[in-house]
Amino acid sequence: MDNRDDLSQFLVSRRARLSLEQVGLPDFGGRRRVPGLRREEVALLAGMSSEYYKRLERGNAKGASEAVIDGVSRALQLDEAEHSHLLELIRAANTGVHPARRRLTGKAQISGTVQQTLDAMSTVPVYVQNGRLDAVATNRLGRALFSEMFEDSRQPVNAARFAFLDARAQTFYRDWESNTRQIVALLRVEAGRSPFDRKLSDLVGELSTRSDLFRKLWGAHDVRQHRSGIKSVHHPIVGDLDLDYLGLDLAYGQALQMLVFSAEPGSASHDGLQLLANWAATNTAEIQANNESATKQTPGN
Repeated sequence: MDNRDDLSQFLVSRRARLSLEQVGLPDFGGRRRVPGLRREEVALLAGMSSEYYKRLERGNAKGASEAVIDGVSRALQLDEAEHSHLLELIRAANTGVHPARRRLTGKAQISGTVQQTLDAMSTVPVYVQNGRLDAVATNRLGRALFSEMFEDSRQPVNAARFAFLDARAQTFYRDWESNTRQIVALLRVEAGRSPFDRKLSDLVGELSTRSDLFRKLWGAHDVRQHRSGIKSVHHPIVGDLDLDYLGLDLAYGQALQMLVFSAEPGSASHDGLQLLANWAATNTAEIQANNESATKQTPGN
């Protein structure tokens, strides 16, 4: 991933979505060759020279101060996620990769203590993912909730690959299009934080080659945070579920996020989660029993 190009394309995409009316500039008429604001107009709003902003938009962020970045953010009306992403892109463009934001590209793992904690949260689905959206760990109910995704024999199981390349995802996610936009926006955030992550580059390349929709959404350069919201799914065993989710960053050195799903007590979704928990317990017991039976029948045991 060329981080200078990413910086340039991100800035271009943000000014393309703004109109003169939105930013409070007068419209004197005349033909505009590009959508949105001109670079000179962004520079005016940001309080800098046109030449300086043009250099920044070409990916040359050398010497960009915090005040300059804040000015550009205000001019382009960036939200918190977009402002953070801009900071990451500028750091990467300036230094190759910012030392404090390096990402481990090896296999992410959690300790046995953390897994015990996940397992103790038995009444809610819990799912741990890294910045590439690989599944790192779950509890039993979390694995049951995303059972179709975990049927993928390819490792590591990946939420983006499931959403774009598995036809079942369009039924599982009741608002599939919204979920695909969110997934791409999260991968964009990770690309800004980890521009030299080879596994991320390979994943983006695979999805861009195999999915026209992914390629289109990737080109939009949208970014989002993943802190809380509602996930509406259709589970093949218990049907429709409307689940609140909370995203918690794990202070674990590997940029992991724990997603905890819950449903309002007394709701149909809460009842559905209880049914799913019963199904998961039975299903797990059957698998363990079959494994034990197979072991006893193996010669030499």
